[in-house]
Amino acid sequence: MSGDWRTDRVDELRSLIKQAEPDVVEESKWRKPSNPDGVPTFSLDGLICTVETYKDKVKATFAKGASLKDPEKLFNASLDAGVRRAIDLYEGDELDAEAFKALIREAVNANRS
Repeated sequence: MSGDWRTDRVDELRSLIKQAEPDVVEESKWRKPSNPDGVPTFSLDGLICTVETYKDKVKATFAKGASLKDPEKLFNASLDAGVRRAIDLYEGDELDAEAFKALIREAVNANRS
């Protein structure tokens, strides 16, 4: 991932996550030759989400997404998964920043309960 729209989107998500929960810890995991930067993972009292880049999208996967309230219906992927849920973002997609931050806070609360 080198300086294209996906980089900008990952930076935006990172910023929103930190705004929602300033104590979140970011780590880069699962580095490999095809993805030398790895996958940004965000945790606080447990895994909150990962942010993965693909050729045509950026995917934010919430570890406990199925248990989270999502009144704005941001989750649009992995809807049939047992525990997780994801948000696929394509180039030009709008993201409701306040709703995304609410999901982050909800995920932290789920980790703490």
